Amino acid sequence: MDIEKVIGASRGWIEREGHSILNEYRELLSLPNHAADLPNIEKNCEFISQMFAKRGFEMRFLRLDGAPPIVYGERLVPGATRTFCIYAHYDGQPVVPENWTHPPFEPTLYDGAMPDGGRPIPFPSSAEAIDEEWRIYARSASDDKAPIISLAAALDGLEAAGIGLTSNIKLFFDGEEEVGSPHVEAYLRTFDHLLNDITAWLLVDGAVYPTGDPTYKFGSRGRTALQLTAYGPARPLHSGHYGNWAPVPGQTLARLLASMKDDDGKVLIDGFYDSVIPMTAFERSQAEQAPNIDEQLKEELALHSTEGGGESLNLRIQLPSLTLRGLASGSVGDKARNVIPTTAVAELEMRLVNGNDPDNMCDLVEAHIRRKGWHIVYEEPSLETRRSHKKVIKVVRDSESFPASKVAMDRPEIQEVINGLKAFTKDRGVFLPATGASNRIYGLIFNEIGKPGICINTVNRDNNQHGANENLRVGNLWYGADILSVLLAM
Repeated sequence: MDIEKVIGASRGWIEREGHSILNEYRELLSLPNHAADLPNIEKNCEFISQMFAKRGFEMRFLRLDGAPPIVYGERLVPGATRTFCIYAHYDGQPVVPENWTHPPFEPTLYDGAMPDGGRPIPFPSSAEAIDEEWRIYARSASDDKAPIISLAAALDGLEAAGIGLTSNIKLFFDGEEEVGSPHVEAYLRTFDHLLNDITAWLLVDGAVYPTGDPTYKFGSRGRTALQLTAYGPARPLHSGHYGNWAPVPGQTLARLLASMKDDDGKVLIDGFYDSVIPMTAFERSQAEQAPNIDEQLKEELALHSTEGGGESLNLRIQLPSLTLRGLASGSVGDKARNVIPTTAVAELEMRLVNGNDPDNMCDLVEAHIRRKGWHIVYEEPSLETRRSHKKVIKVVRDSESFPASKVAMDRPEIQEVINGLKAFTKDRGVFLPATGASNRIYGLIFNEIGKPGICINTVNRDNNQHGANENLRVGNLWYGADILSVLLAM
């Protein structure tokens, strides 16, 4: 592959047709796309299907009762020995319009980021130069409609330059990723006959590295959670009359929680790290070569120090974590009362890595709780149960748990993709064994159907995804077109 020719084709097309790309993008962003809004979901499907039918794909909708369709397409290349499947999602998070500067489905172009003083401007005409620092504000501008438009631009640029595709290309666009992709497993099983010949999946979602460098990841952490409810007196008690006598559930629960981690962040639950499958030497070397962003993040987040004895964030996310994500008992501020509350509730979350089984990790936490003298129940305890045990705690496990998923970075078919990406990035790319986030689709592809894949991040880090004023930096849309051009012509 002549990579300079490929990038030249992408950039040449963007320079000539950037206004058309942005107009197509604006049309797609104007379609509301929450997974529960099936009429508008269908409009998104029709729009995307027509986009790629015009670009030589055979398109169809994969359907299951009660679920948003998968927008599926394929473009086969005579003589190709490799098939890439490109995954993105066209659904978005719900919106609270009053929190937005502009209506979330009326895409608005700015000459820079709002926090930096950017101002709204008209979308460009064919004669106007386009500044890469412009921002488009709309729901799903970054998460995850941007890669869909970047892919269309990449195909157009290669076509205009006479550069042929070197792989068969399949499209798998999910319509309910933002609600956890509850039907994607059924889709993968029902339509496996369309997916069996895939060599590797290219999952295009997420933001570039904090330094702005291109980022590629080969798995994601799993996830599970427990809700813990500790019990005190059967009714709220006056803290003056009963303080120093009646146990305070928030304090007893706090002591339990404190016993689970030391001051440096090491989890003290027996066996917590035992099932971790370590990174390979190649994977560790790639993580260690990534630019160190710890000092930058500490400054940005006003942190004096971090857990792990100074080990980098990129290595810390390759271990399971235990996070207290919520804690409640009584009231605070002007609602505080002079009472001993009846209960205290903690929300514990675990992010899991390769080798961790969600149920087993929850078992370890429960075993630790018992060792600390607590009586565990799984439903609301009776008053007799509360009288019979010194410390009673109710445990509720998250029903949406799933394990981590990862592809070995040194697999031959993955190495081929890595080498192509490194040629594109000129060794500026950041290649991480896994992301710290959790995504069910990874596990289903990598573990259940046994196909390798890579997560390709293209959008700007400060994109406000999931929040108000979600946005995309135009230069990141162009970057997405460049990288997808390289993969299509690799």
